[in-house]
Amino acid sequence: MRALPIALAAALLTASCGEDDAAAPREGGGADAAPAWFEEVAGASGVSFVHEPGPRRYWIPEIVAGGLGLFDFDADGDLDLYAVQGGDLAAAEPAADAPTNRLFENQGDGTFVDVTERAGVGDTGYGCGCAVGDVDGDGLLDLYVANVGPNVLYRNLGGGRFEDITDAAGAAGTEFGVAASFLDIDGDGDQDLFVVNYVEWAEDRERACKNQRGQPAYCAPAAYKAESCDTLLLNRGDGTFEDVSEAKGLREGKGNGLGLVWGQLDEAPGLDVYVANDGNANRLWSWRDGGPLDDRAMVMGCALSGNGQAEASMGVCLEDLDRDGSWDLMLSHIDGETNTFYMGGGRGYRDRTSRTGTTSASLARTGFGMGLADFDHDGWLDLYVSNGRVNFPSRPADPARPFAEIDQLFRGAAGARFEDLGPAAITGAPLVTVGRAAAFGDIDGDGDVDVCTLEFDGPLRILRNVAAKAGGAAVLSVLERDGNAAVGSVVTYEVAGKTVRRQVQRTYSYCAANGPDVHVGLGDQPGLDRVRVVWTDGVAQEFGPVEAGERAVLRRD
Repeated sequence: MRALPIALAAALLTASCGEDDAAAPREGGGADAAPAWFEEVAGASGVSFVHEPGPRRYWIPEIVAGGLGLFDFDADGDLDLYAVQGGDLAAAEPAADAPTNRLFENQGDGTFVDVTERAGVGDTGYGCGCAVGDVDGDGLLDLYVANVGPNVLYRNLGGGRFEDITDAAGAAGTEFGVAASFLDIDGDGDQDLFVVNYVEWAEDRERACKNQRGQPAYCAPAAYKAESCDTLLLNRGDGTFEDVSEAKGLREGKGNGLGLVWGQLDEAPGLDVYVANDGNANRLWSWRDGGPLDDRAMVMGCALSGNGQAEASMGVCLEDLDRDGSWDLMLSHIDGETNTFYMGGGRGYRDRTSRTGTTSASLARTGFGMGLADFDHDGWLDLYVSNGRVNFPSRPADPARPFAEIDQLFRGAAGARFEDLGPAAITGAPLVTVGRAAAFGDIDGDGDVDVCTLEFDGPLRILRNVAAKAGGAAVLSVLERDGNAAVGSVVTYEVAGKTVRRQVQRTYSYCAANGPDVHVGLGDQPGLDRVRVVWTDGVAQEFGPVEAGERAVLRRD
């Protein structure tokens, strides 16, 4: 995040190793009159939540905060919704009427009931993202909230109740946490915790920044000269954690972290965690035989843009978009920079943004939350980007909401190419928000992917997928023996004669925990003859066939 738009926006238009964008699909597409792909249903669903950043002081935590989580906390088979709140950064203690995080229980049909008080998860910290995992191996999903200051770990007790075990588990931390994820990084069967931190922040370190017109503005993180370090907490096997950040080398690699994904990103044994940094080089932390984590982002080609620039990275996604068997990365960025695609292959990654057809469409926007999903079931992953500025434009379209921008929807096609469907494609009229978190999953159980978005200083929206479907779909629920999602496992199947590779994942987008099912658009294909799952320990298992319209449970033997 930078205080002012980048002056070299024209140069960044070719930020893809100098490759030509002419062969990419035409952006904008003239598709404004096409039927809307989503219907906004938050109110009809019983969800009422407004993000409250507190009094506008232009302190940097205000502009990045607010998260969402979709997870089945009550193990009844549907996705419940957790919303992370802001508050008043200057308050010594939260007021009695201070806003809190809220938990909404899915009633099985996409409608919700607020159960925050009963569940005991109404944290009053100044919150950013959240993560979901099973810290104690009891088969129930626990909840972690990343805050400005101490984070919070809620243990799921069952029966719709949680308890705060933060101190007992040693999971609080003192950093400015933004994003987090549970993962078994050391392969011992217990879920560890990786936390991405932003800046070393305190009220007395705040600075007074102004924009080009002399108005108060949010400072770029570089203005604080207070880069932070990521945190790794290893699970001891009993649901308590040991902070090994220093021992594993994370304290040697500072940055301004906002997003993360993880998997075998360099195709070598051991998990890798990719951290999207705001204004400095991204990092690819590789775990090797229990030794210190090695940052391989520069070597692998995914630290900087194709022009060698450190970009303002916010959200991040992981998929094999071009179906070449290697993972690809997509990052959202500030206006004046493209949203960047690092395409994997060979021995590393290359910035291939200009080939995707998204270059000019993203230059004028500031992207935060985003996700790749086959919304229309044609067999290709589509792209949703939730946009919202971090500083005043020179000519705001709406002076009352100067940070607001139009969310974007892109239809995917072969070769990792996208078509911008235009401003009316999402809900039939431009969806203008100050977008931050975006979470993805099938909320109403109808077999397609819905979207939840949270707006800075604005409402939570639920976008129900009503896109005209180009074909059928199958849903793959990939489960461990205990019934929890086999997060990190890799799924392969064939669609239209091509092998598709997907990962079971909860962590992507921005400040979000997402539904873990793998949704497969089939086009005119009747189903999947065979599905291969490689579990996180490398053991492979085959399933199938899976028919169109089926929700297949693929449980480990």
